[in-house]
Amino acid sequence: MELRERITHDAEVMGGKPCIRGMRVTVGTILGLLAAGRPATEILASYPYLEDDDIRAALAYAAWRTEESELPASFA
Repeated sequence: MELRERITHDAEVMGGKPCIRGMRVTVGTILGLLAAGRPATEILASYPYLEDDDIRAALAYAAWRTEESELPASFA
C-alpha cells in the first residue's frame, strides 16, 4: 500500500477529516502527538492497530497540504 492510499476521507468517519486507513484516528491526531514530542514508538504503542507507515503517511499528507495554494475567488 502506498503512503497516499493510507489517508482516507469519509463523511461518515470523523466528519470527513483525513484519517488513517478509514479508522477513527485522524492525521491531525498523529501530527499533534508528534508536535508534542511523542516519539513514533510511543504513538504505535498507544495505538497498536497503527503501523509505522501510517505515521509516515500522516507526515507526507501534511507536507503535501502545506504545498497547496489557495487562490481567492475573483468575481466579475
